[in-house]
Amino acid sequence: MKKVPVVAAIIFRASSSGTRSVFATQRGYGDWKGFWEFPGGKIESGESAQEALTREIKEELATEIKVGAEICTVEYDYPTFHLSMRCFSCEVVSGRLELLEHENALWLTKENIRSVNWLPADELILDKISALLV
Repeated sequence: MKKVPVVAAIIFRASSSGTRSVFATQRGYGDWKGFWEFPGGKIESGESAQEALTREIKEELATEIKVGAEICTVEYDYPTFHLSMRCFSCEVVSGRLELLEHENALWLTKENIRSVNWLPADELILDKISALLV
């Protein structure tokens, strides 16, 4: 089975009341159109995971991010490929998270993180992300 290495940005923000939320995007294309995911994409040849994530967020959301610590790696078998997804904690440095490739986006809290229809691989890390939304 083909292995596809990707990266995902777990972009956090805190409200004025101190409540943390995480940024999620809804796919606007492909077989999984309409499903929700943490933004990111494929690692290209010669790129580090952090470089790939910085590039993907700039391309998809016209936003510059600071890539922080790696949260986890998800291994998941889709019907036609094996996904290896490295997830990093990120924060916005500049830009407004413009949707250039996605249908929709939401800032989700611990209370509503499961209110959207997640891609299967992304769903596997919701407990870990929820624990960081305190």
